[in-house]
Amino acid sequence: MKLVAGLIVSAALFGGAHVLYDGKGPSTAVETVSSSTYRLTANGDEAACAVQRGAAVSDGLSRLKIAPDCRQLMPGIERAKFWREQADGSVAFSADGVDPIVTFSVADGDGYESYAPSAPLLALDSDSSN
Repeated sequence: MKLVAGLIVSAALFGGAHVLYDGKGPSTAVETVSSSTYRLTANGDEAACAVQRGAAVSDGLSRLKIAPDCRQLMPGIERAKFWREQADGSVAFSADGVDPIVTFSVADGDGYESYAPSAPLLALDSDSSN
């Protein structure tokens, strides 16, 4: 009798899990964030370029796509391939996911301002047109 009751409970648990996961097992993949597009400007100039934060690679690290014309704002920034978000909200762009090329702090509103290197001063604002 205990064996039958155990089988019934097991079947109920399996069925419940099947309904919860819609027939799919729990995912172990890293959750991806939808890409976000930003507008990068230097020293308040009218010149700007596009920066796109892509899919998450790991906790706090995402892919990064820098438009080729961003080189005009800061030579070398076009090498950046990763966006790393720190616990304090600051963001660093890097070629290898570790060594920052430029680091931004959270600015007023929906954007960031660079603080390292100190020149040129860069502003990274959310591009609401996309």
